[in-house]
Amino acid sequence: GFKRLSVPSTATLAIALLYFTCVILVSQSALRSRLQRSIENIASHISATTDEHIEWFSWKTDSQYKQNQQANLVLADAYSYVETPVDDNSKEEEPKIPSMPLVRLPGWPSEFPESLDDYRRDVLSNTSWATDDLKHRAEIAPYVWHHRGLADKLSEQSQSTDAQTSHAALREMSRLGILPTPSARRANAYFVVLLRNRELNQFLSTLRQLEDRFNKRYHYPYLFLNDEPFSQRFMQFVAASTTSNVTFATIPTDHWSMPEFVDEAEAREARRRMKESNVIYGGSLSYRHMCRFNSGFFYKHPLLKNVDWYWRVEPGVDFYCDLDYDPFMYMQENGKLYSFVIALKELEATIPSLWQHTLEYMQKTNVTSDLMSFFVSKSGNYNLCHFWSNFEIASLNWLRSDAYESYFKYLDRAKGFFMERWGDAPVHSIAAGMLLNRDQVHFFDDIGYRHESFMHCPDTANSMSMKLRCQCPKRKNFDSTEGSCLPRWKEYVPNQWTQRDTNEALRMMREARIVNSVYDPKIVVERRRWYSFFSGF
Repeated sequence: GFKRLSVPSTATLAIALLYFTCVILVSQSALRSRLQRSIENIASHISATTDEHIEWFSWKTDSQYKQNQQANLVLADAYSYVETPVDDNSKEEEPKIPSMPLVRLPGWPSEFPESLDDYRRDVLSNTSWATDDLKHRAEIAPYVWHHRGLADKLSEQSQSTDAQTSHAALREMSRLGILPTPSARRANAYFVVLLRNRELNQFLSTLRQLEDRFNKRYHYPYLFLNDEPFSQRFMQFVAASTTSNVTFATIPTDHWSMPEFVDEAEAREARRRMKESNVIYGGSLSYRHMCRFNSGFFYKHPLLKNVDWYWRVEPGVDFYCDLDYDPFMYMQENGKLYSFVIALKELEATIPSLWQHTLEYMQKTNVTSDLMSFFVSKSGNYNLCHFWSNFEIASLNWLRSDAYESYFKYLDRAKGFFMERWGDAPVHSIAAGMLLNRDQVHFFDDIGYRHESFMHCPDTANSMSMKLRCQCPKRKNFDSTEGSCLPRWKEYVPNQWTQRDTNEALRMMREARIVNSVYDPKIVVERRRWYSFFSGF
């Protein structure tokens, strides 16, 4: 049989536990002693070496990273540096500001009084201006600066009759990766960028992508607009980050202020209510100025007066695909007047009365179009679909047309930009529905693009060409989500909209409003009664 094992006594277990504890403590002491001796040896070795040995540890610092980042930001040998003061309390060294030549535009004033504030007040108080354009031109003149890009300079030099000058320019263009583009094949177009000084870092990333993906081959100029003067830091870094021409300007006060027919107290109360209702940007006045400016004023800016096309760019957006053709020329040669990349639904709480005012305007002007039906639901109401205007390539001549200007002025007098929160995207989109036909609006499927969490990427799975040209991140394509209006766009068949459709939609909308006000659900009525009762306490 088996022998019974004896169970050790409590005293025996205590002695064993004490023994193992002593062994562990002795081992730790020995290890600590060896580690201390090793550290002392290393310290004495380092102190005996020269400074050049310490460079072995340079990978632990971010100095090399900063140098690489600075090198990517500016063009080699194209400028000199100007030192800027560094805050001793700052953890990171302030990047050095490049010194790029900024000049006045030809034909614009170049000398101004010392006090620009007094100058501006004098301009705005002068009532003898022959046109608003002359007034606006005079107001913004002190803040208009221009930098002629290397692409423009070198292209001109490459056409020189002097062989040495021409060859030197071509060699420099090759070194900088500037591709010569015949000016005859370029449209009369600008990139238009509305942003503020604090958005510089966001925009530099966007600019780098836009240049790499497209503009390094075409060198279209940029126009930067701000409701405040751009800082030297902003202008210098932007000018150093592209080989194209760049112009910086402010926005005329008339284009970025509340009109006289809007009561400021009422507008302030409207913002308060929308903010309490958690409407996005509901409490922001500056956002309303931006929407109104983009809806009806940016195309009137003096610097865009003689320009035919614009490509709107915003800071922080991404471009994912190489473009091997010119979108401006495509629009111009194919009769397109407006284009988009993302189509989605607007937040109804921001535009509660926009559709009613639109229908009333259409009724007065007898609008007919084969695109309007795209924006209308079966009930005759606005289906909230719109082309997202943070990306748009469009005709400035269309926006400057009497038809578009008439619609904008009607909406402006309705006060919805301030009493509600009408966005420029639904305004542009509905205007396109009224004034353009289906074949005049283009969807740029091959432009990979992201704004905030909304991304459009071409079908790279079934197209080898797109796969080679695009580098889209692994995230959900907004086109396939429920909020996208792109499926509706692709399925839409042009359907003529007439005055009869306008009258019917207006009738249905008014009847629905009456029904909703008369036949409120009982629970809503009871809830209102109790709210009224308790509000007295």
